[in-house]
Amino acid sequence: MTKNTNKKDKKTDSISRRDFLNGCAISAVAGTAISPMEAIAQGLVDQNAIPLGYYPPSLQGLRGSHEGSFEVAHSFRDGQTWQAVDTGEQEFDLVVVGGGISGLSAAYFFRKQHGPESRILILDNHDDFGGHAKRNELWHEGRMYLVNGGTLNVEAPSQYSTVSAGLLWELGIDRTRYFEKNRDMFSYYRDLGLRSSMFFDEETFGADKLVVGYGASSIRESIIKSPLSDKAKRDVMRLYETKENYFPGLSAEETRSRLCNMSYHDYLVNIVQVDPIVVKLFQSSFHGSLVVGPDAIPSIYFRDNGFPGFAGLTIEDLPRNLLAHEPGGQHGRENAERANEGDPDMYFPDGNATITRLLVRSLIPSSIPGHDMDDVVTASLNYQQLDKNGNSCRIRLNSFVNDVRHVNDNQVVTSYVRDNQAYSVRSKNVVLACWNTVIPYICHEISDTQKEALSYGVKSPLMYCGVLVSNWMPFMDAGISAVTAPGKTFSRTSLQAALAMGDYKTNRDPRDPLVVRMSAYFDAPDRGLNRREQHLVGRTDMLNSSFDEFEFMIRDKLSRILSPHGFDDEKDILGITVNRWPHGYSYSYNPLSDSEEWAYSTTNTRPCVVGRQRYGRIAIANCDASASPHTDGSINEAYRAVNELLESS
Repeated sequence: MTKNTNKKDKKTDSISRRDFLNGCAISAVAGTAISPMEAIAQGLVDQNAIPLGYYPPSLQGLRGSHEGSFEVAHSFRDGQTWQAVDTGEQEFDLVVVGGGISGLSAAYFFRKQHGPESRILILDNHDDFGGHAKRNELWHEGRMYLVNGGTLNVEAPSQYSTVSAGLLWELGIDRTRYFEKNRDMFSYYRDLGLRSSMFFDEETFGADKLVVGYGASSIRESIIKSPLSDKAKRDVMRLYETKENYFPGLSAEETRSRLCNMSYHDYLVNIVQVDPIVVKLFQSSFHGSLVVGPDAIPSIYFRDNGFPGFAGLTIEDLPRNLLAHEPGGQHGRENAERANEGDPDMYFPDGNATITRLLVRSLIPSSIPGHDMDDVVTASLNYQQLDKNGNSCRIRLNSFVNDVRHVNDNQVVTSYVRDNQAYSVRSKNVVLACWNTVIPYICHEISDTQKEALSYGVKSPLMYCGVLVSNWMPFMDAGISAVTAPGKTFSRTSLQAALAMGDYKTNRDPRDPLVVRMSAYFDAPDRGLNRREQHLVGRTDMLNSSFDEFEFMIRDKLSRILSPHGFDDEKDILGITVNRWPHGYSYSYNPLSDSEEWAYSTTNTRPCVVGRQRYGRIAIANCDASASPHTDGSINEAYRAVNELLESS
């Protein structure tokens, strides 16, 4: 097992020594990553210059919202102030706050409308661009293994707007060519005989038990293998197999209304009257979208997505085109069949970091060679080009914006903090592509009504983790490719998708290394809390946990599932990257805790609409502005914001 040559004997500004060493048993061929503060300490004169060897994707351990990316926010939230010094730079045509998909897309659209010589500065508080679309590189014996550090795939691409689909096409993403090359991406493991499975953990269900192929055939065959009590097993079978009308006498409209205002937990326990442990089977069903369980999700979402217990009810499907033009599949707000029509989801080896890298290549061509989605996967990105003098577009990392305000009707000054020193730049326009909740703290000019709307949603706390294993024979021996563990924080685990893009190809020999994807979701069930309240509690739990604790959870889950099949975590795990996102998915509305009108219509009274209104030369673009965590939401909102600025000129 090779060691990363980047380990330090002291704590760095980007990651502690313990976090770094625990996450890193790999060699970063792409370059030795060092923190920006180290570079300054080494005597760099230009505080905007990015030092040689700077390469965040190869850093391991605790990533995502990493140490150094959020402390300034907490400080000025608590009252700290900074006196900004003008950088002396020429006025920019546009300053973008936030270098995620929405911020980069805003820069792309602005330059497209105003010309390639437009002076654009993108400021981001992280040590890498991409926002939640980060790239993780794990290196072993000279080979690179990629995994997403955040947002994972292009969901429901057939429903993308002309704007968002057009942007992907202009960047070189050809859906037809992609699916031609990866026809067996999702069937490869199935063709090997591997199946999805359910892991019942002792703490939740009374005993550890892996049920291979759970639900693949009849639920009766699967549930009989579980450690549930006989009564609970009978309740599960009744739930799936009985067609009883639990709301006799109610019309279809009345039934839908009842389901809109009742959690699936309450429906199952109080109406269907199953053993409460049965509800735990569905705890992680919406983790990948809403990051809470059945106690905070309306029953109607489960019904409209095909979950059991509703077959005998008098109810009609939603209108076929309801919210079809809204970003993504809408997580239960529209007919599930409609959301899954057309092409399946697209998945890149590094998640949607492929999109952000393509955007950066378009904005700063000298930063990365190539011309399409295939060659960008393995192309080496030159970070020294991102904030280089002479570039018409510049990306300035490790820069937390703390103040944005108009100087006059034609100019905005933006202040940001780096290394506890505040700097300011001037521009004709600003796009705030950061998350909504921070905007009231940095833009004091907007009204209290708009601030309240921006603060309404609470982003979901979650983690995406990549675990490089020396081989995946234990998965083969167990007969599994993915595991759902509804009782665990790391509720989802799967083998990396078997895909090929350009020179990159996932190992298809189980004796070779592979990245195992593990996702953790921080909810707070059984406490009587709504979704927003659970996100706040979950965020606190996440931030109060160390890398050591996350590493233990990862090793513990993999060992309990796979050790009977030859897995040895000490020997087989080559590297771990934990991407912590305390402010993860954007908040989308549901009728259990929000207005039903907000959840099922595009009314302008929704907080996302009220909050995203342009103020002077300051426009707002982010996925929060669409109340959707989907990639097309980020792109659409960027396009809207840039057009609002064009109208104000």
